This record gives sequence, structure tokens and C-alpha cells, in this order.
Amino acid sequence: MLPDLKRLIRLQHLDNDAVKARRTIEEIPARMTTLGTRLDAARTKVEEATRRLDDQKEERQAVEKKLAEVQSRLSRFKEQLMTVKTNKEYTAMQHEIATAEAEVAKFEDRILEHMLTADLLAGAIDEATATEDSERTEVEDGRRGLEGQRAELEQKLAGTSTERAKIAENISVEALRLYESIARQRQGLALVKAKDGLCTVCNVRLRPQIFNQVLLNTELLRCGSCMRILYHDPDDVFATTSEDGSASRA
Repeated sequence: MLPDLKRLIRLQHLDNDAVKARRTIEEIPARMTTLGTRLDAARTKVEEATRRLDDQKEERQAVEKKLAEVQSRLSRFKEQLMTVKTNKEYTAMQHEIATAEAEVAKFEDRILEHMLTADLLAGAIDEATATEDSERTEVEDGRRGLEGQRAELEQKLAGTSTERAKIAENISVEALRLYESIARQRQGLALVKAKDGLCTVCNVRLRPQIFNQVLLNTELLRCGSCMRILYHDPDDVFATTSEDGSASRA
């Protein structure tokens, strides 16, 4: 294999790895934000459940206040009943007492409903709190994992950069200039495989003569469509056939 081509293949692999690493690093802040959103959502559920319980307590206190007022009125009516002098007054007081007792029963039923609701809301708070604690643990683990991944990728990028520089030093000026020029125009992808008579990126069929020359890996040949440098992967273990019927087996 042409030495420059061999080094360019390695250079392209390093550049591909670097692109993937940088893309992953760039995605980490968004992934961090997603984790934070999960925790915020869990915390909001706890706050909402707590607020509902607080509102319910206020409503219950209002009912208890009204109950106390009615009970006080009922006590007065019962005291006054002992002092009435006529049947008419007695009947009227009995009516007032019955009405007050009905109100007391109504308010007591409402208080019982509030107590049952409070138990349910307290259970909802406990459940939401447990979920929040679980989410916090998972989010913190996720954040640590992302920070570790970022550090690992940054270290890998540093190593890749060093190795790339060493390889580039041993590539001819013309070959390196060609590679970097194509890479700038083709989003970093300057070197691609040719396989089964095709450019594996643009899928354009190569002329048989060109493809057979690519199989030799002895010169820098370019795809006539996407203009990327082509090479044959010697690790392909199947027959590679061109349009003219000739075959080469890796």
C-alpha cells in the first residue's frame, strides 16, 4: 500500500473519532439539562402535593371554625330552653336546636371528609417525595457519569491530537494538503472506501479501470462524483468484482 495512503487512512480514522468525541461532548450540556428537568419535575410534584394538603388544611380549619360557631349557638339554645315560659317559645327553641344540630352534623361530616382527604394527600406527598429522592439519586449518578465521560473524551481528544500530529508529519505535503482541502469541503470526510465497484459514501459506480486501480492502493485516486479520496480495505474477506468481470480477493 502507498505509504501516504496508509497514513491518510489512519488520519481519517482519528479525525472521525475526534468528530464523534466532540459531538458527544457538545451534547453533554443538553443531557445535563434533561437530567435537571427530570429532577425539577419530581420536585414540582412534591410541591404541588404539599400545596394541596395546605389548601385542604385551610379549608378544614374554616369548617371547624363554623362548627365551633354552631356548637356555641347550640349550647346557648339549650340553655335558653330551660328558661322558656310558653309552649310557643318552647316549640320555637326546639326548632332552633334541631336546625343547629343538623348544621353540626353537616359540618362534622365535612370535617371527616377533610380528614380522609388529608390522609390521601399525605400519602401522595410521601410517594412524591420518595420519587424525588429516587430521581435525585439517578440524576446525580447521571451527572457524575456525564462528567466522567466528558473528562475521558477530552483526554482521548488530547491523545488523538498528539497522534494525528505525528502521523501528519510523515505524510507528503501534497497528499496532506489534498486531504485537508477535501475534508474542509466535505464536513471532515476526505477518505472513503471503494467497495463492489462503488464509492461507499455517494454510492456512485466507479469506472472499472478506476476501481481496479483503487484495489491496488498504490496511488491517490478520487471519486469522480464526490471527489473524495478512495481506498480499498484489505480486511474485506469477500471477492470484490468490477464491472468488467475481473475479481480481487482480499
